[in-house]
Amino acid sequence: MRRLVEFLRRLADLRSLRWKIAAGVAAAACAMAVGIGVLVHERTEARSMSIGRGTALRELEVAEFEFRDGRSASRDPSTPPGYAVGDTVPDELRARLATDPGPLTWYDTSKPLQGPFMWAASRIDGTDLAVRMDMGAEKRSLQALDRHIRYAAIATLAVVVPLTLLAAELVLRRLRRVAGTARRIRNGALDARTASRGHDEISEISSAVDHMADALQERLRGEQRFTADVAHELRTPLAGLVTSASLLPESEATDLVQDRVQVLRALVDDLLEISRLDAGAERADAQPVPLGDVVTESVRRTGLDVQVTVVGDPAVETDPRRVDRIVTNLVLNAHRHGGPPVEVTVDATTGDAVTVVVRDHGPGFPADLLDHGPQRFRTGAAERGHGHGLGLTIALGQAQVIGARVTLANAAPHGAVATLRVPLR
Repeated sequence: MRRLVEFLRRLADLRSLRWKIAAGVAAAACAMAVGIGVLVHERTEARSMSIGRGTALRELEVAEFEFRDGRSASRDPSTPPGYAVGDTVPDELRARLATDPGPLTWYDTSKPLQGPFMWAASRIDGTDLAVRMDMGAEKRSLQALDRHIRYAAIATLAVVVPLTLLAAELVLRRLRRVAGTARRIRNGALDARTASRGHDEISEISSAVDHMADALQERLRGEQRFTADVAHELRTPLAGLVTSASLLPESEATDLVQDRVQVLRALVDDLLEISRLDAGAERADAQPVPLGDVVTESVRRTGLDVQVTVVGDPAVETDPRRVDRIVTNLVLNAHRHGGPPVEVTVDATTGDAVTVVVRDHGPGFPADLLDHGPQRFRTGAAERGHGHGLGLTIALGQAQVIGARVTLANAAPHGAVATLRVPLR
């Protein structure tokens, strides 16, 4: 049912490529129908006029023979083989016969309700003689032909447009498959491939996307291996450095060295955690936990001034260690890059999930971060460029492990809002 609704929604989108293709094909079909119709109409009309002139001239020859034989009189020209003589000849023909004794023809459309008529006339011994042929049947035949051409064009469009939409849907389905693969790659599914076969242009696009994904996956794996190797290699000398720093005599310089050593140790731990997240080695240990108590304890251990509010009874089945890591990183990020007061709200009244909202009252998230997400090894501190460092990256990665979601936004009139949404099941 959902696929049917999605198909109908796409079908109703008049901006889609399928309708543009159908409109182009329909326009081409209409242009072809108009061209053929005009050509057939003109050729048929020319043929009818030619036959009408020939018939009228033959009747005129018969009338001339009778006139010379002395058997002629002015008759009703609408009753074959009647003809007009003298003053009964139409003025148009009389005016033309004054300069050209004929024989000549005239297509009379002056009486549309009765005609049209084809006249043939000539001047014999100073007397005007004319015959009239009724062309109404030919006109009605031409009108019927035009109607049939229009009906044929409409029937052709009724067949061509649906077939064009079907053919376009087959093409667009392949394009959507390529776009879906690109979106999955963008969202982190580096193993996604189109696996398209064929030798047309869409197959070339699919192959290019697959090759791009292969190159991207190999490059990211190389970066992940490098990060993991560097972190592992740093652990041994870092352990010795921590031990050595703890043996230094107490002094202001010792405190500074120990502080920097702890910062370096935290950085190495973050790098190891990111390498495990990138490798997909992290697994959630889900268990029923009171999320309000877990969040409150996590905030308390940060030692920072944070106001915590718990609404409802937020009990969920999740990994408390990873929730603690996410909340801690969000709170630390709010204090480092935001502004007081920092507020944490745990709300169990939001439907099928429990939300944990961390809000500060600082300048808010940079626009680049909201557009592209957090970037590694970049911090929001002015002396280190724009964006955020590893804290938000780890929070988003750990949320993915437990099946939760972290969204970042800016509050009005100012401040940043990070929302952790933990599903009840």
